[in-house]
Amino acid sequence: MAKANQNIILAGLSGKLSNQLVIKQYRFGTVVSKYPDMSKRKNSPKQDEYFTKFDKAVEYARSVLKDAAKKAEYQSQVPQGRRVYNFIIAEFMKDRTLP
Repeated sequence: MAKANQNIILAGLSGKLSNQLVIKQYRFGTVVSKYPDMSKRKNSPKQDEYFTKFDKAVEYARSVLKDAAKKAEYQSQVPQGRRVYNFIIAEFMKDRTLP
């Protein structure tokens, strides 16, 4: 793992580069690391359950955003500074009166 402080080339850059490198920004500087190999990762049953629920939450949030009436209904509940999409997903994951 490499660290770069005040590097003009990498300043503000973050993300993956062709499944080989990952560039991350931290308070102390930029970090360049190898792309993680997740091929042997095994999820627990509880993780699989959570990921499935999250997929359903995303699907539901997208359907709400396509329907102007439903979006307006949720917009009235969203606290200032939050996005409707994120609010819907959070509510879905908490099981609050959503399908």
